[in-house]
Amino acid sequence: MLDSGIIGEEARRFGFAWILLCIALALHVTDEALTDFLSVYNPSVQAMRKRFRFLPLPVFTFRVWLGGLCVAILLAFCVSPLAFEGSRWIVWAAYPLAVLMFGNALGHIGASLYRRCIMPGTYSSPFLLCASVYLFICAQGITHAA
Repeated sequence: MLDSGIIGEEARRFGFAWILLCIALALHVTDEALTDFLSVYNPSVQAMRKRFRFLPLPVFTFRVWLGGLCVAILLAFCVSPLAFEGSRWIVWAAYPLAVLMFGNALGHIGASLYRRCIMPGTYSSPFLLCASVYLFICAQGITHAA
């Protein structure tokens, strides 16, 4: 556990950023589920797999997709006390998670611009984008404060 002071404040901010990303991801998954994301994702993956046979992209049933994401979000919430402590491994895990969620959000927004219609998952993407940037910045703050 980190001491109070600058590092403690950075850990508190990082923990808040972690929770914010968890909430943003839960909102994003809800958005995708309500706007039938898999009806766009699965055919796209099947087309890519025909063209690029080396890509190991999975096709999902709704139940498996939603269940897996719910478990992941639940686990992320469960480790949030470690984020508030500034645990090293969770700070380092935050970097790829933030980059992945940033790319995910940009993908939804970019696909909507490209196809000139609102794609599934786009409504929540700005929140996910902001939360991922904030988590990345807070991870850097705690990394540099230590």
